[in-house]
Amino acid sequence: MTLFRLIFFFHYRPAGYLFSAKVFLLGLRYDLRIIGIVGIIILFGSSIARLNPFKYSNAKKIWNFLLPLFFIILLFFYVIDFYHYDYLHQRLNASVLNYAADAGISFNMMWQTYPLLKILILFILLLFAVRIFFGWLLLRQQQLYVTDKRKFFLLYIISFLLLGAAVFGRIGQYPLRWSDAFTLNDDFKSNVALNPFQSFFSTLSFRNSTYDIKKIKSGYLLMANYLGVKNLDSVQLNFKRNYIIPDTIASKPNVVLVICESFSAYKSSMYGNPLNTTPYFNELSKKGLFFDRCFTPAYGTARGVWAIITGIPDVESPRTASRNPNAVDQHTIINDFKGYNNFYFLGGSATWANIRGLLTNNIKSLHLYEQEDYESPKVDVWGVSDKNLFLESNAILAKQQSPFFAIIQTADNHRPYTIPKEDEAEFKKIIIPADSLKKYGFENNDEFNAFRYTDFCYQKFMEAAAREKYFDNTIFVFVGDHGIRGNAGNMFPKIWTENGLTAEHVPLLFYAPKIIQPGRVGEICSQVDILPTIASLTGASYTNNTFGRNLADTSVAGKQKFAFIIDHDVKTIGLIDNEYYYLKNIKSGKEELLSVISSGSVPGNEVINTKKKYLRTLTEAYYETAKYLLLNNKKKH
Repeated sequence: MTLFRLIFFFHYRPAGYLFSAKVFLLGLRYDLRIIGIVGIIILFGSSIARLNPFKYSNAKKIWNFLLPLFFIILLFFYVIDFYHYDYLHQRLNASVLNYAADAGISFNMMWQTYPLLKILILFILLLFAVRIFFGWLLLRQQQLYVTDKRKFFLLYIISFLLLGAAVFGRIGQYPLRWSDAFTLNDDFKSNVALNPFQSFFSTLSFRNSTYDIKKIKSGYLLMANYLGVKNLDSVQLNFKRNYIIPDTIASKPNVVLVICESFSAYKSSMYGNPLNTTPYFNELSKKGLFFDRCFTPAYGTARGVWAIITGIPDVESPRTASRNPNAVDQHTIINDFKGYNNFYFLGGSATWANIRGLLTNNIKSLHLYEQEDYESPKVDVWGVSDKNLFLESNAILAKQQSPFFAIIQTADNHRPYTIPKEDEAEFKKIIIPADSLKKYGFENNDEFNAFRYTDFCYQKFMEAAAREKYFDNTIFVFVGDHGIRGNAGNMFPKIWTENGLTAEHVPLLFYAPKIIQPGRVGEICSQVDILPTIASLTGASYTNNTFGRNLADTSVAGKQKFAFIIDHDVKTIGLIDNEYYYLKNIKSGKEELLSVISSGSVPGNEVINTKKKYLRTLTEAYYETAKYLLLNNKKKH
């Protein structure tokens, strides 16, 4: 494996690339995972009496067949990987199986391009050579076989622990993952470090993550016109829009984007919840630009972070797009903020859901702060408390001399709903009767107080930030990563509860008293709109290749605005506007048009039918385009 990595590096490296020990050490850890898995199989297999090659001749025959076979399979993967990279400039992944659909054409292409006959002859010769080698190796080990049971047991335990450590790959809460290769911030280095076994099996569950090019082209004009694409091109499928903003701002504003865990709109004070869970944020929203009809494209933290960073709804199913190695390369508008230092703060580990791969591979010169980077202690599985996360982030940002774009991702409003002991004196828990909790959207008092605690943390952060020099020239943005499905009672029409809109409805606030005029906006918007809007507010020119729009753009006043929603649990896709929610089940084809402003049924007439037909076509175009852009929104290299 190491020899192959050396051959790969020197054969494919771009001019001027220097040897990197860090890359090869990471690659060695990936290789050790494979060796550890094989070692554990041998260890456990040999523990079965009839499969013990030291006691039974038939078992020796079995292992003398299996181990050479594994070696040849391993070699086969590496050869395919070598030529796969030569052809596509990508390491081997499960999408190669899709070529089986046109096996004849694929085979003829390979036969005419690569020396397949020579490779086959070499494989056969190697199989015989390896069979002889493994036979000799087993014979030699039989002569060293340990008969002392206590010594044998000790060696067995030590071997298992060492092999298990190799499989886990690191010391920490999470195992070594493919996304760790992309922390190298260089695509070629990442490709050198990867192991083809790791790449192939990591992508196996995503092999059908593709798109229908005919459907995309069919809906291209509708989608491109909706997005405002100027250079229409249905052949190359151009969705790129370049926004050149005159550089008239003398001092570039800083940006602090707070991604708020489970920030359900209907549970908060801004929407009139009688339990008044977020009184501080409610007052803050009155002093900023507050969008009260913001929706996340999907439920789940990983999907929310994905939509914000990339501008693409996470339509990957059943797993998230952040876990798909084929989608790790993404353009993000954050990189268009020239002269900015980029930060990402979270209280736990970015290994969760492979978010580290999305962040470090795509956000240039990112300073990523995780649990081990803070002085504050870990309080639960999610790392340090939100309050300490905010305060330590603020201390770091206060030292910055250049403009910065910082993202802070919270986690405490999540099971196990921990309230740190250090805050119990200042933050007082409240006990509410169970019937009132249920009536206003909460399951129990732990959840209710955790929601209140987030408001306490926002207050501590903003009060600390207000004492720093950077505060007056900073745009603070708060948005929920997702909502929570639950009973919105009489606060919203019944379809919000019955059709799960509560799981995607979140507050969105832009707060900067010296920069932004306050106001409350009731128009539909989405997480994908956040980065284009921030770019506009800071005066940054940017390129948008995905779905987001600038919410501060007055030139689109009066145009229809929609938010796309996909519910992965019930398999529906849909669009919501200021009046209606259209949704379609992608399995059964059943569709509905529901009112979002009243609890009554939608009348059936020609106007409504025309509206429904338009929404159906746009929803399908949006969905197909999202599947395409997940794999075709690559950053410039």
